[in-house]
Parts: sequence; C-alpha cells; structure tokens
Amino acid sequence: MAGGRFRHILRSAAILAGIAAGLAAPAAGIAGELLSQGQPVSLRTKAIETFRIGHEDRRFGKLTFLGGLELLASDPEIGGLSGLVTLEGGEAFLAATDHGHWVSGRIAQTPEGAPLEVSDVRMAPLLGADGRTLKARWGHDTEALALAGSGLYVTAETKNAIYRYPWPLATGQEHMLGELALAQDIRALPRNTGLEALAAAPDDSPLAGNLIAVAESSAGEGLDLQGYIIGPEGTERFKIRRQDGFDATDAAYLPDGDLLLLERRFNLVDLIGLRLRRFPGQAVKPGALLEGELLLEADFGYQIDNMEALAVHRNEGGDTILTLLSDDNRSFLQRTVLLRFRLDP
Repeated sequence: MAGGRFRHILRSAAILAGIAAGLAAPAAGIAGELLSQGQPVSLRTKAIETFRIGHEDRRFGKLTFLGGLELLASDPEIGGLSGLVTLEGGEAFLAATDHGHWVSGRIAQTPEGAPLEVSDVRMAPLLGADGRTLKARWGHDTEALALAGSGLYVTAETKNAIYRYPWPLATGQEHMLGELALAQDIRALPRNTGLEALAAAPDDSPLAGNLIAVAESSAGEGLDLQGYIIGPEGTERFKIRRQDGFDATDAAYLPDGDLLLLERRFNLVDLIGLRLRRFPGQAVKPGALLEGELLLEADFGYQIDNMEALAVHRNEGGDTILTLLSDDNRSFLQRTVLLRFRLDP
C-alpha cells in the first residue's frame, strides 16, 4: 500500500472518530468575526414585503412569513448560494456557493426576526488541506453546510464528497481538515444529482454522532429520494418518498429534534416550485421510508427562485425561525432571495 493512500485512510478514520466525539456536542452559536481576511463585497438589497405575489397573506399553514430580501451583489461569485448557517440569533450568517466560496455577512433584523438589511459581506475561497482552492482541483461544487461540535461539514455534489473544516472560520484562510470516507454507493451517485442536503443530528437524538445526507434526486422518474445516516460505525440508509417531481436541496434539524427537508422543482410545465416537509426525528432511522408533513408549497406565484439553502435558529423570544436562500446560478434571469418564516406550534 502506498504511503499516501495509507495516510489518507488514517486521516479518514480520525475524521470519523471526530464525528463520534464531537458531532453531537452543541455547535458554537457565536460567530464572532468571520472571514476577517476575506474579500469585502458590495451588496445592496430590495425588500420583499409579501410572500404571495399580489396578496397580503402572512400565514401559510404553520408558517408565518416575516419578510425577505433580494440580494444584489457587485461580484457575480456571490451568486450560486447553496448552503447556509445562521448564527447569533439570526444576526449573522455563513453561506457556501456552488463555485467553492465562503460568504459571510450580518443581517439587521426586527426583534421578531424579519430581515431588514445585509451588511459586512465578505467572501473567501474554500481551501483544501494543502492550501490550494477547491476550484483549482475541481472539488468545488459545494452545496450544503452542517455545523457541529466537531467542525463545519460541507458537501460537494459533483464529487459526492463531504469535507470537514475547523470552526469558526475566523479568517477564511482555514484549510480543510479532511474528507470523510464515504460508502461506494454514495460515491457512485450521478454527478449532477448527488449529495445535496446535509444536517447534523442533535445531541439528544438516537442518531447523535451522525450526519444525515440526502441525494438531490432519485435514480429514475418516480423513484424515492435516497437518504444516508453517516457516522463512525459506517453508513445506514433510508428513503424519502419523492412526490410531484420535487428534488431535495437542503435539510436542517428543528430545536425539537424533527428534520426539515427543503425541495425544489423546475420544469417547463410547472416552472419553479418550492416545498418544505417535516419528518419526526424518531422516524429517521435505517430502512425507513418517510412521507413527512407538508409545511409549505409555493410556485411562481410566490416570491421564490431556485431555493437551495435552509437554516434554523431561535430568536430572543424562543421562536423557531427558518431562513431560506436561493441559488441564482449566476444568471441575470434569476434572483438571490432570502426569506424568513416563523414556525408556529
């Protein structure tokens, strides 16, 4: 066995051990200064006052729309936002683009959590363990983020990989700690429909110490979405019923331990669509086929775009706040929109 390969296996084993030791521990909730050595980016916003176009509705099932912003950045690399973590009670965020960049910023908000403005935006490339950018090695199709006690985890869809980074990303120059050793069936997922959604199981969950990943789409029309429970003991599998042509784009755990799945649909008949489903935490287990509770569904009659990122936090009043973010594919035909909802009991 070549020395480099042997060292890679040792690093992978150490990373998986790190999942067991620290994934379930509470992640740092204070962002401090993020990407301090990153490139400042000029950004302006336009308010989104209502979610349903032409209507004043605020309540959508168990969700209350708080407000939204359209983000207009001076640098096109700020487009393609596909992964999101909210911090400091929603006043700060870290995102990842599908071109291999970190993006951080501050969100001015009302006490309830409605976003008013985004400021102090910075950008930095994701770096490999050797300091080279992921874009330089074509490992940069980064799609989802999950923050845990053992670090920050990032999926790369084209490579069907999960990277681990230290937390916090104080300077933006931090190197990757390593890449998880994944099962062969994960590695073999189609390049454009691979690992798209990622969440870290909470510490009071039966799955504590594991990452939950979901592939973007099924292997064929009408087939179910494939989910993975990835941890130090290996990989277990479950399925999520695919409905109405929606694909998975992100996942996040709620404070009560339930799992949210963000889904997106696009075709020439229905155009763009958004769906949000909730699954009981105890239902996510090896061999399960999940149906879930439909929390939200929206089409082109609502203020949505290619919604690809989801984050959850609690505000000062203890309310559960959902933040959704769109990937504009760096196209002038699309928008980057940030939407905030409160999840009501």
